[in-house]
Amino acid sequence: MRLQRMIIWLVVLISPALAVVRLPRLISDGMVLQRDTRVVLWGWADAQEPVSVQFMDSLYTTTADDHGDWQIVLSNLRPGGPHDLIIKAGNTLTLRDVLVGDVWVCSGQSNMELPMRRVAWKYPREIAACENANIRHFAVPQRYDFKTPQADVFAGNWTSANPATVLDFSATAYFFAAELYAKYKVPIGLINASLGGSPAEAWMSAEALKQFPVHLQEAQRFQDDALIAGIENADRARNDAWYRLLRQKDEGYKNPQLPWSDPSLCTDSWESMSIPNYWSHTELGPVNGVVWFRKKVIIPAVMAGKPAQLILGRIVDADSCFVNGLFVGAVSYQYPPRRYDIPPGLLREGENILVVRVISNAGAGGFVPDKAYQIIADGDTLDVTGIWQYRRGAVMEPLASQTFIRWKPLGLFNAMIAPLLKVRIRGVIWYQGESNTGRSQEYRTLFPALIRDWRSHWNQGDFPFLFVQLPNFMEPQNRPGDGGWVRFREAQAQALALPNTAMAVAIDLGEWNDVHPLNKKDVGMRLALAARRVAYGENIVHAGPLFKSMRRKGNKLVLTFDHAGSGLMTMDGGPLKHFAIAGADKNFVWAKARIDKKRVVVWADGVKKPVAVRYAWADNPQGANLYNKEGLPAAPFRSDGD
Repeated sequence: MRLQRMIIWLVVLISPALAVVRLPRLISDGMVLQRDTRVVLWGWADAQEPVSVQFMDSLYTTTADDHGDWQIVLSNLRPGGPHDLIIKAGNTLTLRDVLVGDVWVCSGQSNMELPMRRVAWKYPREIAACENANIRHFAVPQRYDFKTPQADVFAGNWTSANPATVLDFSATAYFFAAELYAKYKVPIGLINASLGGSPAEAWMSAEALKQFPVHLQEAQRFQDDALIAGIENADRARNDAWYRLLRQKDEGYKNPQLPWSDPSLCTDSWESMSIPNYWSHTELGPVNGVVWFRKKVIIPAVMAGKPAQLILGRIVDADSCFVNGLFVGAVSYQYPPRRYDIPPGLLREGENILVVRVISNAGAGGFVPDKAYQIIADGDTLDVTGIWQYRRGAVMEPLASQTFIRWKPLGLFNAMIAPLLKVRIRGVIWYQGESNTGRSQEYRTLFPALIRDWRSHWNQGDFPFLFVQLPNFMEPQNRPGDGGWVRFREAQAQALALPNTAMAVAIDLGEWNDVHPLNKKDVGMRLALAARRVAYGENIVHAGPLFKSMRRKGNKLVLTFDHAGSGLMTMDGGPLKHFAIAGADKNFVWAKARIDKKRVVVWADGVKKPVAVRYAWADNPQGANLYNKEGLPAAPFRSDGD
């Protein structure tokens, strides 16, 4: 008898996990459930174990299958909360603070991933006023898997918006949610599954990739764990060796008693350079490695001793910054804005020394032009552009790029999308494309295939899929031309042929010198407008003018548009800009244009029989100013598409 009792206790001690109902991480405290539809809750228990769910005065029951999988369908959920949700099997789980509202998947690459923290200085009022327990965010961990669609995500939790937590929200997604909540007062759940640099094919299933054999073969190649380990080890070894040699060669650190960050260092022999600038444009030439920069700045009494910020625009590729010899911050790659805190007492009245050690891995290193470079203290600003001293610390061969395995086809779908597929959603917002701009022709079919793929796997019909057209980027040109980004925007727009899609045009929200423009509020608001029309059925103007048709009338072309709204206008009140036309020779020249109610009439002296028109047809069509009276910009277009 005693032996039997011992065996029973051993079984209890060894196997409690098998008797405990388990839930996916998305089904947890603070979650948002989709209203007005059949909501699936699922998890794992013992084989054939009874499972019950109590929620909003209703009781639902089921039995786990032979593998321990179970799911329960809730229906007729009214928006609101918070509620408790109780799940009982061999144990009892009580989920707190559960809301019912609208759930949106937010996906894409860096401009969707970009957190509010990166733009916090631009939106201080919005962040201060963001406290809202009805806006929730779940960040899907950034993982890849080339072998198996995953049943659950690696980690994560639901977080409600407040001035501290919102810094980790996707900025675009937060502004989208805030706009929808302000309109409908319905809880919004944001599931953020995004990854910087990711191409569209990384987000597609194996079934969808069969249409694209090259991508499918690449996905299959990376099912080899040994291949991945070999690549990662080689990349790591090469990267570590490069930086180790860089540090050894850096003259700025050769004398540990007097590093080049020391303000007492004599720099009479150093050269001078105007900053901001890329040093490949100067006498220094296109070198990679380390270059040290120093500048004497005169701090007025009103700024002395106060806590301050050192704003250094953007720097390519990495930098370490010192103020009066004290290290104040570093960034290891080129994209984030440089904003370093200067502690109180460090700035003194009169002469102060700024030192920036810049690492260029490959390509053109330096300080990105047309950005802010200044010190700010208590509302006072001191510009630090102009002449800086510089000296090379080390010259290196360019560092070969690493292999970004996580960007390979299929991997992100399996690890970051597959675990979401049982979640009932209102729709998807998508901001992606920069990594596919060199393949615009392929994207014409790749992007619609992705949308159909997700809709098929979610099994919710043609749910709303709202996407951002890439903004203006790169240096503007003064002649009619072409470009990879503008052709890519055209490829994106072709996805509008699919039902329940909408495109937020951002041709006026970009920055010529930054692939990550800071204005995420207007992007989110335009996506919300699209949602109000496509997802919520409001009869509103949700998009800017979209080219519809053209007819020739003498030497003029008369253009009509969808989404002209209550009429057309120029945003700046001036004449229309960035129209070009061509005759049969297809030699495009700048054209004159005028608005005729909801049409645009275009012509050019010397083109007697125009046959084609283009608008904003450039990577950065600076000055393009056609809008509808609802304030939304026209999408770039051409009538001579191929």
